[in-house]
Amino acid sequence: MAGWNDDGRLWYLQQRGTTTNSAADYRVEPQESIEWAALEQLLHGQADRQQVLENALATSKQDTAQLLLHIKERIERVGLVLPTVEVRFEKLSVSADVYVGDRAQPTLINFTRDIFEACLASCKLLRPNNKRPLSILHGISGVIKPGRMTLLLGPPGAGKTTLLLALSGKLSEKDLREAGIITYNGHLLNEFKPQRTAAYISQNDDHIGELTVRETLDFAARCQGVGPRFELLEELRRRERELNIQPDPHIDAFMKGTAMQGMRHSLSTDYILKVLGLEICADVPVGSDMLRGISGGQKKRVTTGEMVVGPTKTLFMDHISTGLDSSTTFQIVRSTGDFVHLMQGTVLMALLQPAPETFELFDDIILLAEGHIMYMGPRESSLAFFESLGFKLPDRKGIADFLQEVTSKKDQEQYWGDPTRPYEFVSVPQIAKFFQDYKIGQEMMEYLSVPFDRAKNHPAALVKVKYALSRWELFKACTGREWLLIKRNKFLYVFRTVQVALLATICSTLFPRTRIHPVDEQNGYLYMSTLFFALIHMMFNAFTEMALTVYRLPVFYKQRDNLFYPAWAFCVPGWIMRIPYSAVEALIWSCIVYFVVGLAPEAFRFFRYMLLLFLMHQMAIGLFRTIGALGRTMVIANTFGSFALLILFVLGGFILSKANIPDWWIWGFWISPLSYAQNAIAVNEFLAKRWQVTSPNAPVPLSYSILTSKGMFTEAYWYGIGALVLFAYTCLFNFTLVCALKYLQPLGQPQATVSEEAFNGKTGTSNSGNTTSVTIPDYAAIQLAVPASQQQPQGQKGMILPFQPLALTFDNMSYFVDMPAEMKAQGLTSERLQLLRSISGAFRPGVLTALMGVSGAGKTTLMDVLAGRKTGGYIEGTIKVAGYTKVQKTFARISGYVEQTDIHSPQVTVYESLLYSSWLRLPREVNSMRRKLFVEEVMELVELKTLQNALVGLPGSTGLSTEQRKRLTIAVELVANPSVIFMDEPTSGLDARAAAIVMRTVRNTVDTGRTVVCTIHQPSINIFEAFDELLLVKRGGEVIYAGPLGQFSQELIAYFSQFPGIPPIKAGYNPATWMLEITTPAMESQLDRNFALLYANSELYKVNANTIRELSTPKPGSEDLSFPTQFSQPSAVQFKACLWKQNLTYWRSPYYNAVRFFFTVVVAVLFGSIFWQLGDKRATQQDVFNVMGVLYASVLFLGVNNASSVQPVVSVERSVFYRERAAGMYSPLSYACAQALIEVPYVFCQTIVYGVITYSMIHFEWTAAKFFWYILFMFLTFTYFTMYGMMAVGLTASQQLAAVTSSGFYSLWNLFSGFLIPKAKMPGWWVWYYWICPVAWTLYGLITSQLGDVNTPILAAGFSSQIAVKDFVLGYLGYKYDWLGLVVVVCFVFMGIFWVAFAFAIKFLNFQTR
Repeated sequence: MAGWNDDGRLWYLQQRGTTTNSAADYRVEPQESIEWAALEQLLHGQADRQQVLENALATSKQDTAQLLLHIKERIERVGLVLPTVEVRFEKLSVSADVYVGDRAQPTLINFTRDIFEACLASCKLLRPNNKRPLSILHGISGVIKPGRMTLLLGPPGAGKTTLLLALSGKLSEKDLREAGIITYNGHLLNEFKPQRTAAYISQNDDHIGELTVRETLDFAARCQGVGPRFELLEELRRRERELNIQPDPHIDAFMKGTAMQGMRHSLSTDYILKVLGLEICADVPVGSDMLRGISGGQKKRVTTGEMVVGPTKTLFMDHISTGLDSSTTFQIVRSTGDFVHLMQGTVLMALLQPAPETFELFDDIILLAEGHIMYMGPRESSLAFFESLGFKLPDRKGIADFLQEVTSKKDQEQYWGDPTRPYEFVSVPQIAKFFQDYKIGQEMMEYLSVPFDRAKNHPAALVKVKYALSRWELFKACTGREWLLIKRNKFLYVFRTVQVALLATICSTLFPRTRIHPVDEQNGYLYMSTLFFALIHMMFNAFTEMALTVYRLPVFYKQRDNLFYPAWAFCVPGWIMRIPYSAVEALIWSCIVYFVVGLAPEAFRFFRYMLLLFLMHQMAIGLFRTIGALGRTMVIANTFGSFALLILFVLGGFILSKANIPDWWIWGFWISPLSYAQNAIAVNEFLAKRWQVTSPNAPVPLSYSILTSKGMFTEAYWYGIGALVLFAYTCLFNFTLVCALKYLQPLGQPQATVSEEAFNGKTGTSNSGNTTSVTIPDYAAIQLAVPASQQQPQGQKGMILPFQPLALTFDNMSYFVDMPAEMKAQGLTSERLQLLRSISGAFRPGVLTALMGVSGAGKTTLMDVLAGRKTGGYIEGTIKVAGYTKVQKTFARISGYVEQTDIHSPQVTVYESLLYSSWLRLPREVNSMRRKLFVEEVMELVELKTLQNALVGLPGSTGLSTEQRKRLTIAVELVANPSVIFMDEPTSGLDARAAAIVMRTVRNTVDTGRTVVCTIHQPSINIFEAFDELLLVKRGGEVIYAGPLGQFSQELIAYFSQFPGIPPIKAGYNPATWMLEITTPAMESQLDRNFALLYANSELYKVNANTIRELSTPKPGSEDLSFPTQFSQPSAVQFKACLWKQNLTYWRSPYYNAVRFFFTVVVAVLFGSIFWQLGDKRATQQDVFNVMGVLYASVLFLGVNNASSVQPVVSVERSVFYRERAAGMYSPLSYACAQALIEVPYVFCQTIVYGVITYSMIHFEWTAAKFFWYILFMFLTFTYFTMYGMMAVGLTASQQLAAVTSSGFYSLWNLFSGFLIPKAKMPGWWVWYYWICPVAWTLYGLITSQLGDVNTPILAAGFSSQIAVKDFVLGYLGYKYDWLGLVVVVCFVFMGIFWVAFAFAIKFLNFQTR
């Protein structure tokens, strides 16, 4: 059992003085065994598990505290002691070496420089001295005690996450240096398994979107096991029997249910779902960027539930309240506190904006800033310490907010409360030093000076077993999840299967048995082409496994690092689950192709053919899953996937026969699995009896002539060798996959680019203590360089640019979505699910409105409906702007939308993001100077000035932190100077101080006369009372209050207090929290009232109805909103701005462009060395085929690499495009033009590099004309492949589906390129596709330009005498030299078609599900 052993059982016995020395003395009574078995059967049903849980929680409030109390009393009644963990850290320091300023930007030059410097440094030829040391934690010490709730506070950048990771044993970043001692119960981290003893709950919500909430938690519970619960329960029942104690049957059933190991559905999951308030969405998919799922707040709770559903009692919780309303946060923290106090857990929880009532749930506080501990001790003593320094808490100010702001240089002075001495700034190191001398600090150091008595360590406290489950149980758990994911992704697999059937049909009708016969070598080569294409298609078809693997890596890394399962348990089920799939693909292909083409009509050869295809598919799946795990990002994986295909393809013995492979590359032939597969499938066919006739061209068997001309072996045993080699490679690749997943860490830096100013602030070389601590007192205004006549009065606050104040009204708004399949499966018969129910309201200029409700109430849904951001569902009701019906195109021009998810282009800086937004959204009358000044002022307002040169990066892996990203999201909308602003949780993910800055920004914006509405989750008293009005929505999408707040929220309080039974608000209590608590479904049930009906029958409702009626009527003399153009800027400016941003993105995307150039150089050298000086050899037909082979292979593989590599780049930018298009920033055509044009210089450089290397090494004919044609056709080909990759993403819902679709087209283009079967041999019904195949035209141009004018005579099969090369090209391939100009035009046409398709796809298709 996890976390338990025989020593643990003996420990329990020693506690009660028993002398038994054998754990084998334990026996479960027969009756007990029957009860266990019955309960196990019972808990398989969800309704039964729910009943067990409700019986255990049998109080009117379903109170978890009472349940835990009963469990504690039961344990203590028989004298058992629970294991506890005390975590100490002494002189803990963490530091890193960082690049600073421009040197930190990931440009192509810096990236290349980093690689060369690293290589030289590893060879000891260069001393690395470009990085500067940056301290994150400065020798801090402390203790986290069991049974006490500890809160970790600190501003962003304080080092909170680093501390939590270090204490949980997960600080494994290779660039971080850690010093100091961390112990659990006196044991160092290497003496046990900290990953299973403690759980770190991350800020990042990494989940598999296809799984439901319940399935996610069930899998986590299953993998984490039950810890010592089973042994505890055994000993508990034993003692109860001895003492003749009868336990409460409901409590006993609950404890047994949570102690059952390896259950597919866990009672612990149902318990955690109830504690976290996730029952309402338990059977809803978690969702992802492109898949509709649960809300952001619910997803955050799933992240918490995934770790706490296990038996771990030591929790390090990193900002778990992001996106949650204050009521939900309070409930979660309270439940956690009950667990800590009653079950003796150890918890360190970091929160950003704890409300006062939440703050009071904690016992101890750790206040961290700039890597220093400024206070660590009892919560109630924290104010006394700062008062001893001269600081005082103001009235109506939360203690947590005060503690975080008092460390800031610009906020500190307002809290000075000592009239006897003048204020002087007290720096963070000074406060930390004062604390060390303070009595609480000294007491803590004295406590740490006495080592923990290891003899008091409970044997079950520290887990020493690596995994909770046995290998078999781990395998079953991961296999079950893999099967579930295959079923959820069945469309993908069905699509691929249909694709196989379609391609098999095309292939069989391209090589029908009525047109090819086993009579000579030329027909034999066509048969060989069908065999080769079958193998190649099986390889291409598995290419999409790479994308699926990369997509799932973030979740795998999280679960691997938490020791849910080993790497093999992830890999082996995936391998096994794909065996039937490979068999189906091989069967479908074989049944369609084998007999229609007319391969050897012998049953055993058919089954051997099918077996080879099956083994080939399995080998390719293993190969591409391995490449995905090694690459870890789609760009790198695509590049090296293409490289692997290239090696297999070129050295497989078909493109270039074995006899023509240079000696220095012959080893590649022997290690290529394709060479063995090709030889095996060839001997299987050509050793059939029908091929044993004498060749018409030589006195040898026809089979021998065909096989030897391709350099293949003729012995029958090569089939067995080929099959065994494919199986061996399948095992090798899967073993390599396991090793890659076991040892490699995810790519990406965890921190933002460090600016010079920020670095100086961190290291103390400037007076600024914190990169985000530059607070600006309330701004009078953001002053721009505008004439005095246009300036507003001094007293007016906010952004001064002309705008039109507008009121927004909405009446009887309802919103429906199609009923989810999961809910239909539970018996719901309705076709639609209603999310909003007849909501009416008005948002007015100069009025700041809060849109509130519990998580899942529909706040974001209502915001999306009003803002016109919904892409699906059914909307009913009326929306008017200034009295006129809202028209989305014009409304987008005058509105801004701050989304809950912070979506930005990752490779641009903060300043560039804002400049770009203002460039495209401000009116064209605002000149460049005013625009830049405006951007500068907005940056100052939201405190982004010190980060203006920092890259935005990707959420959770690189770039800005969560709160910095949130402020950027707000700033991007503010620089557009909108009249109406929607903000979806603008303070979510921010600490109290950053939230105050944001709300000050919002307040200043409203004071200019703008209409602003915000959804908000956890407002402090100050933030909540900054709002003027409130629209409160309850779960189910119904309004229960819409009206003014009043001073100190008096009007809101008065409204709800009028209803009998409502508990009065306590003095100093947060009105927002009180309001949410008294309107819960539980309170409605308790009071037997429906707050929605109460509101609908109130006077307030009538007042609001009159207001809506008045504002819905246009004012006399007013006109509807209209603009002379759809967009703020003309098309040329739109294109220029988009191109400017794309240029920056590409220049700073080394993993795309640097890897692309690296791949191009490697492939060019590889081709040049494989086809070394074959370009001017024209003595035989095979020489001509060799030249054709190199042109064919280079076109296909470099083109496919370009198309595959661009897809993840376009996919990331597409998410940003959806936001920018919704904001009306530009025309999709301008964006598409910029996206296409930015590729051109990179593709041109790629072409030059590749062309010069290959042309010289292969030794094509050195004439200016031929070199020009070669470069031109390569450039056009690489470009149209890139355009095709962009189009594939534009036309499909996800990158994975784009990859699947593309693989089918790559196979088709390969088949119809004219290389495997020349046009002259194609049936008439397929010639049309040859003419629309872009690769065919490229080969036409390349081969014709190189060979179409060569008069050298050769002897070719099928011709009676020697024939000139140009005549052979014309006669065999049908290529005309005078068509070269037409070929160029056609290649341009293909480029244009793919670009136009991409442009129209992004214009008319929207795969974002909102």
